[in-house]
Amino acid sequence: MPRSSSPQGRVTRGTTGVNRLRRVDRWVAQLPAFRTAQTPLVVDLGYGASARTTLELHERLTRVNPRVEVVGIEIDPERVRLASAEARPGVSFRLGGFETPLDGRRATVIRALNVLRQYDESEVEAAWATMRARLAPGGALVEGTCSELGRVASWVTLDAEGPVTFTISLRLSELEAPSIVAERLPKVLIHRNVPGERIHELLTTLDRLWATHAPLGVYGPTQRFIAVAESLRGEGWPVLGARSRWKLGELTVPWSAVAPA
Repeated sequence: MPRSSSPQGRVTRGTTGVNRLRRVDRWVAQLPAFRTAQTPLVVDLGYGASARTTLELHERLTRVNPRVEVVGIEIDPERVRLASAEARPGVSFRLGGFETPLDGRRATVIRALNVLRQYDESEVEAAWATMRARLAPGGALVEGTCSELGRVASWVTLDAEGPVTFTISLRLSELEAPSIVAERLPKVLIHRNVPGERIHELLTTLDRLWATHAPLGVYGPTQRFIAVAESLRGEGWPVLGARSRWKLGELTVPWSAVAPA
């Protein structure tokens, strides 16, 4: 993206909602970048039409580190004006885009959810690079997409060098098949869910294993999903984490396992 004093990006729909980003907030709270920072600076980039997701992010992260500061950044001046009326200690709002203006400071974590979904796939790499350049040493960028109610989500976690992991997070109590996440893949993957691509193979395998372990449904969907994760690992997929994450309906693999061919 070209250098400019103006915010980099364009105004998106701004759809938001209460608790919509709770799954990714939970992910941010356990990131080493956040956990090891004494005074974390976390950015909610593209928070949308209201301050809700930024305020919720701060509320959740303060339970882990009361000294966290959260900055909501939006490219629409009117959204910034409205959100600023809800600023409070530890939470502020400002005008900006992918360049992530922080008065010379660098972000511990940048969360950019449901932003790039409204861009072209060809624009993703440049947006990623611009945001990654604003990370503090050891910092993380979390970029992805979720459903309107936040019950289906997926995201890529990046460091200063590039993508590191890919995560899906599903509400298990109403899950029919893991591939429901296909419609909520990050922009970099959403058009890659076709034969020959790794993400397609992953989702196809998850559906097969979900069906295989259907008998475990009598013990609840959590036990069924844990069995899916264990079987996926048993088939050679480099599944990260352990039961403590799988029971949340969350499954993470290295980016290399799903990167576009």
